[in-house]
Amino acid sequence: MIPTPPNSTPHHDPRGQPSAWVARFAPLVTRGGAVLDVACGGGRHARLFHGAGHPVTAVDIDPRGVADLAGQPGVTILQADLEGGTPVALGGPYAGIVVTNYLHRPLLSRLPSLLAPGGLLLYETFAQGNQRHGRPSSPGFLLRDGELLDLARETGLQVVAFEQGETALPRAAVVQRLAAVRPLAAPDLDGDPEPRPLPLA
Repeated sequence: MIPTPPNSTPHHDPRGQPSAWVARFAPLVTRGGAVLDVACGGGRHARLFHGAGHPVTAVDIDPRGVADLAGQPGVTILQADLEGGTPVALGGPYAGIVVTNYLHRPLLSRLPSLLAPGGLLLYETFAQGNQRHGRPSSPGFLLRDGELLDLARETGLQVVAFEQGETALPRAAVVQRLAAVRPLAAPDLDGDPEPRPLPLA
């Protein structure tokens, strides 16, 4: 199990603590499985998973935030413009994919195909209504109502948890959060997938 770091604060923490959403569901990633941290920034989630024994690939247009991880065993740093028009080869399959505070819809639709069977997608970013609180405010960077749920349904992911609404910490924002799995068959459940454990909030 991946512990929540001490003194962590929930969601969107600019000081570099992992998102509470990611930390809560991180234990569902297969032990030792490879993890992709998309638009990794300072690498807070790459560090979380690497510290728990996962090989990680951290991708960002500006990798300076993870420069200190370069050369460490089990860490791949990929400098790439995810919005440059040419699809970036992201590797895979992955046991876990993490995206926070980032939205590029052409990439969003690709992510489920990069998951291994049983792989977990953890996504958390801003949603419509956030423009009342400041940036981001452009519709291009804000999820539409239920958009992550639609992604899961359209790509056959099994939803473990979903949240959508307004939060006050660390600042006022409107967010969507998804934890969803590329399902594993459960032969005794009449075609339904194997249920996944729900970590404590």
